[in-house]
Formats: sequence, C-alpha cells, structure tokens
Amino acid sequence: MTDTALINGSFVAAEQASISIFDRGFLFADSVYEVVPVYAGRPFRLEAHLSRLADSLAAVGIDNPHQHGDWVRLLNDLINVNGGGDQSVYLQVTRGAPARREHRLPQDVDPNIVAFCQARRPPPPATLADGVAAVTRRDTRWARCHIKSTSLLANVLAAAEAHAEEATEALFIDEADGVVEGSSSNIFAVVDGRVLTPALRPAILPGITRGVVLDVLAANDIAHHMVDHLPLTALRRADEIWICSSSREIMPVTQLDGVTVGNGRPGDVWAKVYGALQEVDHE
Repeated sequence: MTDTALINGSFVAAEQASISIFDRGFLFADSVYEVVPVYAGRPFRLEAHLSRLADSLAAVGIDNPHQHGDWVRLLNDLINVNGGGDQSVYLQVTRGAPARREHRLPQDVDPNIVAFCQARRPPPPATLADGVAAVTRRDTRWARCHIKSTSLLANVLAAAEAHAEEATEALFIDEADGVVEGSSSNIFAVVDGRVLTPALRPAILPGITRGVVLDVLAANDIAHHMVDHLPLTALRRADEIWICSSSREIMPVTQLDGVTVGNGRPGDVWAKVYGALQEVDHE
C-alpha cells in the first residue's frame, strides 16, 4: 500500500484516512468503484475507466461528484504524490453518509470519494510459463453485474472456494450452463480455431482489458467472435482458455476443474496476444 490516500478531494496519510460508519457504502455496499492500472506513472485507459465509472454511477442513481477533467487531475495528482511508477489506483464513490440508517434512498446527501494506490507487480514468470488453474461455480450473483458495484460477497466467496482448491480463479456458469465471467475477470477461449468470449449483457462486466484484448485480436487478424452463449461443454474442449482483468492483464488457464486444458501449456494464440498487449501504449 502506498502512503497517501484521497478522501473527498483532500490528500491524507493512508493510515489516517477514514469515513463515517454511517456511510452507505459500508452499511449497504451502496457504492461503485474502479481499479485503474498505472504504468510508469501513467494511468492505463483512464478515459475508459472514467466512462465506466460514470455509467455505474448513473445506473445506481448517484450523482457524479466531479467533471471528467477534475477526475483526471485528482487521480494523476494521487499517482504522483505516491511516487509514480507502476501502481494500481482503487477509486470508490459511495452514496454518502446520512444521519440515519435506513434502506430508503436518502435525499440531500453528498457522495463520499475514497481512493488509494497499491504497488503493481508483474505476474510471476512461472504463471506465464505454466498457466493457472480455474474452477467452475454456479453464478449466484445479482442480475446487474455490468454495474461495477462494491457488492462483491458472492465473488469473494467463489474466489475463496477456488483458492481452497489451489486454483487462481472461479468461473461463473449460468442456469443455461453457459460461461459468464470469472469472479474478478473476463474470459476468452480458443475453440475450433476461433477465439470466443461471451457477449456483453447485464450479467457481465464490460472489462476495460477485455476491450483492449478485442482490439488486439482485430489488429492482428485473429479470428474471434462474441457469442450470446458460450456452453460449458465448449469450454471443456477448448484448446486455450484465458482470463483477463486490469490487475491480471491476460493469464492462460491450463487446468479447469482439475482437468488439463489443451496440451496443458499456455497456447500459441495466447502468446501472440500477450506479446501484442505488451506493445500497447500504456496510456
């Protein structure tokens, strides 16, 4: 963790940062968030992250507390005061802290803003060389996962179950036995020579890194398709599976539910996409 946090527009020592116990983000998870990777002091795809933040705020009816330019200035100042370099910025906007706890939405309350930085580390070489394991779990989350809400208990419990099975990620499966996304990632699979990913819908977060991967696939003429339904049966016979997120970039999955994926090694298509991602302008 870095030293300085941002609380409602003011920079404070991280260990002294606090908000009210009556904050609705704390009491109800009535808040939204973003995680922005930072490379060499430059926030990656900040425009896209702030656009998604605005969409999430609008979807839950929280007034956006800042104009776009003010967000850019505040977050860049936060990065700089924490030393630049490779970091990730966590940003959360809550509905605020009314004087009374009740489920009904409060009137005339100002949103609270919390932001801090963490050191960003590249994936271990063994992860890139060997891949990671994943498990599948039934999707028990709410129906509006396209909103980047802090209501993440179902995700946390699924991730804990994956960890207990020595896996890196839990992949959610819907009632129609279709693959949705991971507990903290989007998913791609190479099936019959094509890269497939679930099309965006309310059950899926529009991942920023997911969008970058799609751009890389198009730029490199790699056959790909966004599908309305990606059957679990197709995932089980996939030659390659990848998970991607702002914190993970793109990782190869070489074991699914204890069964080897493809030949058990990161695939050639993943290697090409991963290499191309390293050449993307990190701004």
